[in-house]
Amino acid sequence: RSDKELLDQKAMPADWKPAKRRQKDTDASWTKKHGKSHFGYKLSINVDAKYKVIRRFQCDTAKVHDSQHFEAVLDRYNTSQDVYADRGYPSTEREAWLKEHGYRNHIQRKGHRQKPLSECQQRRNKRIAKTRARVEHVFASIDQMGGKLIRTVGQARANFAMTMMAACYKLKRLVYFQRAGIKAF
Repeated sequence: RSDKELLDQKAMPADWKPAKRRQKDTDASWTKKHGKSHFGYKLSINVDAKYKVIRRFQCDTAKVHDSQHFEAVLDRYNTSQDVYADRGYPSTEREAWLKEHGYRNHIQRKGHRQKPLSECQQRRNKRIAKTRARVEHVFASIDQMGGKLIRTVGQARANFAMTMMAACYKLKRLVYFQRAGIKAF
């Protein structure tokens, strides 16, 4: 029990041997998704909707909510000012920030316990979901390359592993563009 408390404070127990210390990832954290616990890191990405290319990404521990990286993954050099995101991102502050910085808000609406979405809002969410699905294709491709499992210890190495995965995905898309004769960008 005392070892667990020390690990929660990002400290290592003094009686552990160096070999055991090297195998414990104190940077990673736990999170729950759909009632299932996951340990590790999380990848937030910004994807070009037309070409399905990763423009920016952010790696962090699993316990940090995706919405915390919202501004970090936005690419101000993107020619499109449309921002698509799922139901985890809407807030009045975020909508004001998007408007202030010249972005068009396409963040899906979320229903609440006593106030379900109207039929108009449901149609809007469905329209947005068609574009958002292109981002899910990127995650599926990264998963096919072994992206769900990162065999590293420490956030710096996990970040490097995710950077390499994103680079491999970009190269894969580039090869696709060349074979298809598409002159992207």
